[in-house]
Amino acid sequence: MTMTFFDIATWTGKLYASGWRAGSSVGEVISPSTGERLAEYGVASAADLDAAVDGAVEAQRAWAARPAGERSAILRRAGELISENADELARWLMDEAGSSGGKAAFEAGLVADEFHLAAATAMMPYGQLLQTSRPRLSMSRRRPVGVVGIISPFNFPAILSARSIAPALALGNAVILKPDPRTAVSGGLFFAAALRSAGLPEGLFNVLPGAVEVGSALVDHPRIPVISFTGSTEAGRAIGARGGELLKRVHLELGGNNALVVLDGVDVEAAASAGAWGSFLHQGQICMTTGRHIVHAAIYDEYVEALARRARALPAGDPSSGTPLGPLIDERQRDKVHEIVTDSVRSGARLVAGGDYDRLFYAATVLADVQPEHAAFQREIFGPVAPVSTFSTVDELVELVNASEYGLSLGVLAPDALRAFELADRLPSGIVHINDQTVDDESQAPFGGVGFSGTGARFGGHEANIEAFTETQWVTMQSDIARYPF
Repeated sequence: MTMTFFDIATWTGKLYASGWRAGSSVGEVISPSTGERLAEYGVASAADLDAAVDGAVEAQRAWAARPAGERSAILRRAGELISENADELARWLMDEAGSSGGKAAFEAGLVADEFHLAAATAMMPYGQLLQTSRPRLSMSRRRPVGVVGIISPFNFPAILSARSIAPALALGNAVILKPDPRTAVSGGLFFAAALRSAGLPEGLFNVLPGAVEVGSALVDHPRIPVISFTGSTEAGRAIGARGGELLKRVHLELGGNNALVVLDGVDVEAAASAGAWGSFLHQGQICMTTGRHIVHAAIYDEYVEALARRARALPAGDPSSGTPLGPLIDERQRDKVHEIVTDSVRSGARLVAGGDYDRLFYAATVLADVQPEHAAFQREIFGPVAPVSTFSTVDELVELVNASEYGLSLGVLAPDALRAFELADRLPSGIVHINDQTVDDESQAPFGGVGFSGTGARFGGHEANIEAFTETQWVTMQSDIARYPF
């Protein structure tokens, strides 16, 4: 369709801070599928960040004072524009992030949902009347934090930016976004164009693509009180530590090594289909990816073969050709995946399918007989690899699942859903799916992990978003000045 707001001539070579403008240098948008140069964007510097924060602080005061209905209307219009142009966003997700067509379409739709939900969040009750022992009105109310700093990753760049952008703006804040430079368009510049077209006042939303130095300056900036970070556990630890030193609120959604538990008595073909989807969707580059398949011994061999058969049937290639598996994001990620696979095989895991690559296209891989000491069991792989382990007793199962320090998403496949629900009480996780795999997201559902996976649900739904992007203020009022004994 013809674009109404995202004309490449408007933004190429630029960043967005109180309008489109040049950065300190220019970065290239490179397709991981073809190596083709797709566009250019402006790279931000620390000086660009300082200027953007100055504009954001100024604009935020007026924005917070506007009626909630006006903020809601702008977010709703942005959601409509994104829906109308979802095909364009999906195309950028395919070209820039290596997304398959189905994954890109799903992500674009979920982004629009986030903006529509945020429009409703702006109109939600924002406080409580409190009981008090004195003759006065006592209440709590939620106030915007001011300027929110967002750092988003490359894997689901649009949704992992949108789920912080939309509610932060809806609740009266300004936003400084640093997208991953590998996905600066679908993770950042697209939103600048959509929000500008929707009528968002200048200064409230800023997109500053850049390297680690820009992210560090964002975290350190004294006038950014809240940081919303999605990315690796290693980087999240550093950001959390620095935020603690600066007494900032830091929301961390980090990695995962998610278990799919397969109990005896299930339909093995259905279970293997769910497991393949959980491990191979978007080449496994998802924090919720099924990273460990833990399967009852009675059906283990049958499950491994069914999973491997599906892996062998999944071709990898340029998403524009319709292949289900696209590329890994870059050579560094590919080499990390291959190192984990080869190290695990050397340590005794059995390679059943895949294990090789062509350029950035890594074959769907199944590793059987994976033990807790193997790298494929211990590490977040972030590639299309399905490690399979076996158990015989429930206690053994619980020990295997809990051997990981991550706790983002858990799937339990069982003939008895109530039994699976009871079992899940012994398996700490921020998200639990009974009779489904580990990858799912809805804008109205709380999202977040425990342990090495982050600081809990700070995304999804009105309650989590209001908690994440506002401060609580206690207010009392009485008709006369209170009298005191001195």
